[in-house]
Amino acid sequence: MLSKLQSLLAAHHLTGYLVTDFRGSSLTLPRLLPPAAGEKRWTTRRVGLAIPASGKPMLLVSAIDEGQFPPSKYPNLDIRVYVSWNQWQTLLREVVARCPRLAMDYSPGCALPVISNADAGTVEFMRAAGAEVVSSADLMQEALAVWSAEAISGHVRASELVNATKDQAMALMRDALAAGRELCEHEVAEFILRRFAEQGLESRDCPVVACNEHAADPHFEPTAARRTVIRKGDLVLIDLWARLPGEEHIFSDITWMAIAGVPTDRQLFVYNAVRDARDASLKAAQDGWAAGRTVRGFELDDAARHLIEGRGLSAGIKHRTGHSLSPGQLVHGVGMNLDNLETHDTRVMLPGTGFTIEPGCYLMSERIGVRSEINIFVDPAQGPVVTSGVQRELIRLA
Repeated sequence: MLSKLQSLLAAHHLTGYLVTDFRGSSLTLPRLLPPAAGEKRWTTRRVGLAIPASGKPMLLVSAIDEGQFPPSKYPNLDIRVYVSWNQWQTLLREVVARCPRLAMDYSPGCALPVISNADAGTVEFMRAAGAEVVSSADLMQEALAVWSAEAISGHVRASELVNATKDQAMALMRDALAAGRELCEHEVAEFILRRFAEQGLESRDCPVVACNEHAADPHFEPTAARRTVIRKGDLVLIDLWARLPGEEHIFSDITWMAIAGVPTDRQLFVYNAVRDARDASLKAAQDGWAAGRTVRGFELDDAARHLIEGRGLSAGIKHRTGHSLSPGQLVHGVGMNLDNLETHDTRVMLPGTGFTIEPGCYLMSERIGVRSEINIFVDPAQGPVVTSGVQRELIRLA
């Protein structure tokens, strides 16, 4: 990974890249210097990883924490140990002398919070020492968010299993309703997690299984403490995500909607608006690619959100249209998000990367919440292709 980054620095007209961390504050450092499988790393002092465009990268580490970075494991690093704060600053000045134009994990004005992990004080220090500091946003996407061939095949497999699990969860609810047997939201979520484990998938957190007003809460989590039975007439949202084990693998992350009966006209209106918004964002991505035009994250958010707004549902918009899918432990990756609502994401839809398209509309007073989520891979030859199932109509459970 470090050699790949070095090759990208010249293309971005940079002399280096500095990653700084304090007690696990950096999302980038563990990606570039991953701990061994099963190993827990806990640094208690400042750490710096300075990657020049050429030559040996420098690791700046406290004497207290140097044992977590043994030279035998990192033979390609120039490991520099410091004790005092002025030794730390001396090492940073050495980085500036070697890399006068460098990237750091910050975003001007914190426009992209997912990037802004470098603290303002360190950025100020580097600039005062003579460095020209630029955002690492585009560099990070190109270095860390591109899918390998193994990641692609793993994601496709995970998508097949996640989609099948979704179908099994729907069948579980359908059978319970038909038999008049009580089944709660959290029990369906637990069923999903069991199926993931049985299929060798790993997930993070609890899947969302939410009825009516619970579906109108975008981050609702079902628990036994708020036991809610799924009943006839309920509108049900299921959001589930999982991946094959391994840091190179990527989550399949989908959201589907079901109705335990006959939908009302209003429920159908909202569902159709969200579905059409999803399709509008996908079309904007595919049309832009076909035209050979640079497509940016904020544009794909606009395509979906403007459609929902045009249907008179502006009040139901609570979040951006989609997030990056990239290798690593996080469901939300480090690449381009589909966002011109929470942030103004100007990052490019890069070949070899992936993302979700998941517009939603949440109307708590009407007890209606709808989201429809698909996964996209930007194939370098074909452009944006869907890697998940695509829901067209509400699933009928009763």
